[in-house]
Amino acid sequence: MVLYKRKPVQFLRPAEVEDEDTEVWQIPQTGEIFVSYEDYLNRMDFYKQRRFNDEITGHSGLTFFEALTSERAGGQEVEAAFPEALKGPILRKVQFQTISRLDNLVDMVYDEFKADFYPGEDVFVTLDEFNNERRPCLVREKTTFGARILPDGSSSLPTSRYLVVLGGGSGQEQIVTDDNLSRERGAFTKSMLRSFIKRTVTREAWNGAPWLVKNDYATQYHIDTRIPPHLRHDTKIQERRQLLAQKREQNSLDGINGHGAVPAGPVRLPELKPAPKSHKGKQTPGGSGAKGLKWPGDMVRDGVNGAGYPRHDEQAALPREPTPPPPPPPPKYPIEDLQLEPRSGIVRPPLKFICRDPPIEIEDDINQRQTYLIDRIHRGLDMESVGPLLETWDTLNVYCEIFKLDSFTFDDFLEAMEVANSSSPVQLFDEIHCSVLKILVDSEADGGKVRITLPEVEEEDSDEGEDEEGEDEEESGEEDAAQPEDIPVARATRSSLAKIEAERLAAEAAAAEEEEARAEQETKSRAEELMKEFDWIEHLRKRNFQDGGWQRIIVGLLHQLSKNERQQKACEELLQKLVPAEMVPSLENVKKQYTELDINYRVKALQIICMLTMETKAVRGYMEDCSETMTKYRKDKIEWQRQRKQVTEELRQLNEQRKLLMPENEPVEETNGTPVKEEIDVKMADADESVISKDDEAEDDQDESSKKKRRGRILTDKRKKHEEEEKLKKAKEKALEKAKPQQSKQYIKLLKDIQKKEDIIKKCEEEVAIIDNDLREADCPRTRVLGKDRFWNRYYWFERNGMPYAGLPDSSTAHAGYANGCIWVQGPDDLEREGYIDLPTELQNEYTAKFNMTVPERKTMEEGGSSVFTAKQWGYISEPEELDQLIKWLDPRGFNEIKLRKELVAYRERIARHMRNRIKWITGKDLEAEEDDKKDDSKDDSTRVRTRPRARDRTPEHRNPFRCLQWENTMALDELGHLHSEPPPPPRSRKQTKKREAMAEPASRPATKTRRK
Repeated sequence: MVLYKRKPVQFLRPAEVEDEDTEVWQIPQTGEIFVSYEDYLNRMDFYKQRRFNDEITGHSGLTFFEALTSERAGGQEVEAAFPEALKGPILRKVQFQTISRLDNLVDMVYDEFKADFYPGEDVFVTLDEFNNERRPCLVREKTTFGARILPDGSSSLPTSRYLVVLGGGSGQEQIVTDDNLSRERGAFTKSMLRSFIKRTVTREAWNGAPWLVKNDYATQYHIDTRIPPHLRHDTKIQERRQLLAQKREQNSLDGINGHGAVPAGPVRLPELKPAPKSHKGKQTPGGSGAKGLKWPGDMVRDGVNGAGYPRHDEQAALPREPTPPPPPPPPKYPIEDLQLEPRSGIVRPPLKFICRDPPIEIEDDINQRQTYLIDRIHRGLDMESVGPLLETWDTLNVYCEIFKLDSFTFDDFLEAMEVANSSSPVQLFDEIHCSVLKILVDSEADGGKVRITLPEVEEEDSDEGEDEEGEDEEESGEEDAAQPEDIPVARATRSSLAKIEAERLAAEAAAAEEEEARAEQETKSRAEELMKEFDWIEHLRKRNFQDGGWQRIIVGLLHQLSKNERQQKACEELLQKLVPAEMVPSLENVKKQYTELDINYRVKALQIICMLTMETKAVRGYMEDCSETMTKYRKDKIEWQRQRKQVTEELRQLNEQRKLLMPENEPVEETNGTPVKEEIDVKMADADESVISKDDEAEDDQDESSKKKRRGRILTDKRKKHEEEEKLKKAKEKALEKAKPQQSKQYIKLLKDIQKKEDIIKKCEEEVAIIDNDLREADCPRTRVLGKDRFWNRYYWFERNGMPYAGLPDSSTAHAGYANGCIWVQGPDDLEREGYIDLPTELQNEYTAKFNMTVPERKTMEEGGSSVFTAKQWGYISEPEELDQLIKWLDPRGFNEIKLRKELVAYRERIARHMRNRIKWITGKDLEAEEDDKKDDSKDDSTRVRTRPRARDRTPEHRNPFRCLQWENTMALDELGHLHSEPPPPPRSRKQTKKREAMAEPASRPATKTRRK
């Protein structure tokens, strides 16, 4: 039935209609009839609220009619899926049950019926004669034997035997027990049982009410519906009344005991009763207060012992102390992060900045600020360019397969954007621009279609076009003159003439402003003059990128985009730098200007063209393919998880059987499956090593000769111990070999089955891990944020999704071992800053009264003086020690930081490894090797054999002046045969033999880049 506020909907009684001709309104789903249209509308409004629940499926937020339809559909599914043979026994078991919670009732019924079978039920039988194969069968008869009294006085459990008919048309009958029978997976589950009970059973809304089978089902399965007397509602009410009456009688007897003569027993203590609220503050006529000890009026004043208790009317009223309020309940975590008390002494690790205008002042002390000389300030980069720079790098690496670009590190990308010029060309810089431009317009071979939406450009007509236009105007004028003058001429009035004159003056003013703006634009840049005889789309179709070709194409693209109001300001600013008014607009000058362009303008131009690629068919199709692939991966993951769960349950059962069949001479195993003997051997080896280490330390105080003698003696003792251990191992193995034949074949087969199940579980876990990684890489539409801290700063690890952790594994710089290698911190946006940090004065005062500081003061204190304040400000953390310090700084009792800390802990090892790889890639220093060398130096060289050379002793590798020059676009070379910035090679002669083709190919060319989406 449909529920409203967790209670069944009660239908209204049909209105009484005396006259049959009266107009009525009916709701057919409920059968309710209304005489008044207003009542009908009110009831329909009630039913159309989305506050109804479907009792069977549990769906909420539905209208009454939607819930009713869903309940009927779900009920039919439950009726069809639930085993018919179990319906009657289960309903008989549920009838008159007084378990209040439905979940507990379902658990009780499921535990009782999961291993019980009934005639007419289709099950599976497993017998030894069938080699333990599951075969379908039908339960024909069931015989249940009660508990038996054993000789020791205990009783055995009841048992059942079943007569089953085997399937397959054989008609063979077997008598089996419940251990040999099992149901098909999914035929009888708790969820199915819960839905069946919801549909067939009801319960009244009073405490202790029994569950009652609905009349239709009770009649169908011949279930008695007569409620026992002790379970009826009126019986429960009578019992409660009797209990109340007994309590009142007991209280009255206790009151009588306090009056009359002094009892022989001890005197009862006075009863403390507060005065009624209506008499608060009033005094009695005798001068005593209304509060105090209430004594019986005829009690002897001296009491039993003559202590002389004062009478109530003689006692002065004493002021009663107010009851202290109860302490507030402890907070239930997590709560709002800024509502947690500040923690003194715990500061977030300082942020680093790569820009020349950080939001805080930084001391230019390299030794204090830069441990490994890798976090240098880029003097030409502005803070407002850091966000677009990160966005562009992330886009190029996530969609590198679309652009046909090898993945590259962020440090190489930043260096290429900064150092690329005419004297030192950088392949990475050229390939990025050319590959992005190729996505915007197809090549001539592919049709040359423009894949983006561009604003229209107003082109000036040629002289011929003007002449043709003049001729057309003359012809149209002649046609107008030839028309008959049957149209009445408008009457020229003084107001109409003034209106025409005003319109003419406004048009002239607008034309003058437009001409002035055009002249002003021409004075700032000469892009219009450069584009007169240059069609950038046609050159892009032909892939003319050499000798400043792609720079000129970008100028043409920016010039056309400047006609769009949203991009006009940014494009015109770039055009003023690329085609300034004081320079002749030529191909060579454009190339020169671009090579000398400031890094901030380079970032801005690249961001504009990268954003255009997001609307192309190639990128959209890639996103759709990734979405479909993720759907497939999720289905595969569910299947592997289901298989793992099933095999885990089977393994549990096999382990229980193994414990029962384990022979006495079987060695005891640990929970992880490793014998204890191996653990003993490991411990002995550790002990030997500890003895050797102690002896080595003692040798430092002796001369060289004694060291050599002792070292030889220790080695001899070690060799002897090792030989003894080997003998013990061999003896144990022989004993185990002798014990193996004593094991039964059933036990050996059981061990093999357990090993198979463990292998299957391991395989399932490996497949799930692979699918999780594939889902992470295919999640490309948006960059996932790790989380936010208490001050609403956002934390990003750009390798989190959309790309392999360290870039494509076969890229030219894959040996760097990282992609970005930093945790980037972005400041809060304006809404979050105004709503949580820069609070109004009233809220700041309230916060100060609670924590003795304002939110900005707390931000300054807990962030250690290095903060970001807006969403356009970025800082980063680049060292493993700082990452650990950040994790310790986060408070898991807050809503934001509990999620952020969980993500950081989950990826901590991988992030720290990438940070170390970044330091090694930039500086050439291996931190792990240096730590090992320091440990080696702390010990005596004579007592330790060095297995690898120290970091300072290694031969330094030849390094390019810039790291970005090591990058090579091998993906384009493999798939296209040439770089994006180079023209395609001329077609080869068909007469060239295969041998020449093989010789022409490079000897060591990496394989084509593929990765699972």
